[in-house]
Amino acid sequence: MARRHSKHDPYGHLHSEEEAPAPAVPCWLCGRPTGKAIVWHHPVPKSRGGRDVVPTHPLCQQTLIANFTNSELQRHGMDVEGLLANPSVRKFVDWVANKDPNFTATSAKKQR
Repeated sequence: MARRHSKHDPYGHLHSEEEAPAPAVPCWLCGRPTGKAIVWHHPVPKSRGGRDVVPTHPLCQQTLIANFTNSELQRHGMDVEGLLANPSVRKFVDWVANKDPNFTATSAKKQR
């Protein structure tokens, strides 16, 4: 009786077909397609009872953390427009709009 699968790659039959790459998920904050690194951000912090997660760029998440406290994020919840009303966040989103999805940069320090 012949072996059905190679003992070196038991899942080789799953990789034989060419699969189309998954479509890029848009970032929750800036709306650009996400790149290689996706951060699953809690719009309402876990410490404040948040359970939902949304995809963001690492840089977008760092900007939110630098500009808002956990209680402010809890008040905004899933309301992106409320977050974009902050001048610093709006300035960041306008600046990053034309950047590559994999673009990285240093973020500002917390303004608390």
